[in-house]
Amino acid sequence: MTRLPLFVVLLLFLAASFITRTAAEIKSETISDDSRPMILFEKFGFTQTGHVSVSVSSVSVVSSSSIPIPDPSRLGFFLMSEESLLQVLLEIQQNPNFCVLDSPYVNRLFSFKDLSSPPGSKYEHLYPVTSPNEYSLFFVNCVPETKISMKVRTEMYNLDPNGSKDYLPAGSTQLPGLYLFFSIGFLAFLGIWGYACWVNKRVVHRIHILMAALLLMKALNLICAAEDKHYVKVTGTPHGWDVLFYIFQFIRVVLLFTVIVLIGTGWSFLKPFLQEKEKNVLMVVVPLQVLANIASIVIGETGPFIKDWVTWNQIFLLVDIVCCCAILFPIVWSIRSLRETSKTDGKAARNLAKLTLFRQFYIVVIGYLYFTRIVVFALKTIAAYKYQWVSNAAEEIASLAFYILMFYMFRPVEKNEYFVLDDEDEEAAELALKEDDFEL
Repeated sequence: MTRLPLFVVLLLFLAASFITRTAAEIKSETISDDSRPMILFEKFGFTQTGHVSVSVSSVSVVSSSSIPIPDPSRLGFFLMSEESLLQVLLEIQQNPNFCVLDSPYVNRLFSFKDLSSPPGSKYEHLYPVTSPNEYSLFFVNCVPETKISMKVRTEMYNLDPNGSKDYLPAGSTQLPGLYLFFSIGFLAFLGIWGYACWVNKRVVHRIHILMAALLLMKALNLICAAEDKHYVKVTGTPHGWDVLFYIFQFIRVVLLFTVIVLIGTGWSFLKPFLQEKEKNVLMVVVPLQVLANIASIVIGETGPFIKDWVTWNQIFLLVDIVCCCAILFPIVWSIRSLRETSKTDGKAARNLAKLTLFRQFYIVVIGYLYFTRIVVFALKTIAAYKYQWVSNAAEEIASLAFYILMFYMFRPVEKNEYFVLDDEDEEAAELALKEDDFEL
């Protein structure tokens, strides 16, 4: 066994830490002609009442080397914690031919030596987890030049005090209630926004209707996430709620990026049309978000056992970074346009108010993107596995705060910052505009 597989494992651990949406914890997978030395199947946080069940069937081992019959004891399944990873890496560095199944730092479950005789070639067993921790389930193939085909069914759960099975990891079992709580918060927010639009219906623009739709999609997305997690927690499968979750997530993310771009351009409340370059931004962001959601579905509904799982993670992260950068351009363009306009139209106070608002919006968007992409990832990385839900709570709190600030700044009111025509501070505004405070 070479050092490369452990490098791949490190990539899988990193990717699994960043993309942590938990799918069903009862999984059935099919491996076909796979020559990878190591395959990561699942990552799960166990309590002292944890159990893992692994069932394999239709096993076929094909060797292309001079050894016609591979040693079945060199192929098998094991559990490994992140703390043990460095120890295992050290063992392999000292002996490149070392097989991880022989390491004292892993919890060996079984090898192909335990399989029933062909043509059945199957094995099933339930293992209690005696030491609470977050473990990753691996399959290892220590026989070079062999290809493995098999059907694998995994079931991981913790037992509640009443004896019922909890199929969510120890750090995610609070998520159904968490998502339900925030869904109620966004529904209340939608009611307040609807009331504000009704009271000020004379100044309601099309962007405000889109913002209401965004709130509705966010609330529905959270409701579906709560139901998805609830059914996974109780039964191990989402019962179709994952489909609704992905549908509303797709609509919500596309709407969010679209609303930010349109607000940044000043569409409908400053001007009734979009310029060509602003249309181009939307034409780039929306298709990229379609690709990002496809990658998210592949990541969430398959797992690290597929060969291209790391690639899909990389696509998701790259597309997300590109979109986050792209949505900032319209805001910068609007700020520069307002600065140029302020030199010629003679309305310094009005332009200063607009510039201030756009600059604040720019800072808020930057802060939101930074927090949800960097800080949340840091929380997922440093938090103990039992407190992984804290990163989800932080992300939802940041989202709610961002929505509140954005909606308050661009709320429909009779006299807001966009339409201030106060000339009393005109001279002060002209002096402020001459300074470089609004350069980005």
